[in-house]
Amino acid sequence: MTNNIELHPLCTLFPRLSGNEFESLCADIRENGLRSPIVMHDGMILDGGNRYRACIEAGVDPVFEKFNGGNLVSFVLSVNLHRRHMTPGQQAAIVASAQDWSKAHERGGDRKSDQSATLHFDTSADRAAQSGASLRTQKNADKVAKADPELAKQVAHGKISLPKAIKSITPKKPNTEENNEEYDEKEQTILELKDTIVSLDEENTRLKDAIASGQLPEEEIQSAAQIIAELRSQVRALDAELSAVKSSRDGLLVKVSELEKQCKYYASKLKKYGQAQ
Repeated sequence: MTNNIELHPLCTLFPRLSGNEFESLCADIRENGLRSPIVMHDGMILDGGNRYRACIEAGVDPVFEKFNGGNLVSFVLSVNLHRRHMTPGQQAAIVASAQDWSKAHERGGDRKSDQSATLHFDTSADRAAQSGASLRTQKNADKVAKADPELAKQVAHGKISLPKAIKSITPKKPNTEENNEEYDEKEQTILELKDTIVSLDEENTRLKDAIASGQLPEEEIQSAAQIIAELRSQVRALDAELSAVKSSRDGLLVKVSELEKQCKYYASKLKKYGQAQ
């Protein structure tokens, strides 16, 4: 069994499963076999990188099928983007990076996989609709992807938050402008955290409804219950982080207000001094 098949660049945009999630996937494949074939394109794994790794780990022969045509980006996003627990910032970064990859290959004249087909997310609003993130979050992800594609990939993989990535590509500004920039970063973090909490709550509700209605097989109920517990824990942690960020932002607002008062005070002093001269 070969274990060194290369991942397609679009496949690498998505984070690899690890920890309990990967172990659960291995256990399921070991017990029930591979439910969905691994999709190949040009000798690379287009969809199913985690399933392939799990097959190797579980000692199960993977099943492959060729990509059946159409737009590569549309296919990869449709089967991966909303079936994983990712923050809106991660989803926005993936869509931005996928769009950049698509444009690069259109310029290269790749017609084999119908890359010239319309993706319908050429604008930030279109991409936000695709990713499920707010327009502001998507615009920030677009900026990161344009300035530093590797940094955008780190955001997509959850290695760095989108607000921190934006800060790293934005030149520092002095004094009051720097305070305003820090406030904007806090504001963006709050928006992203709110989006994430909503997404986790929705996923939590979906899983509970699936268990209650009997849609999940018996062997998957225990795994789903564990995921629900993890989602609840994540929501609690995010709520605490959100409160801390709000507190920090409010402190910055007070600081900015004090600086503005000082500026007005010294401006009036300067004006009086000029009149006295």
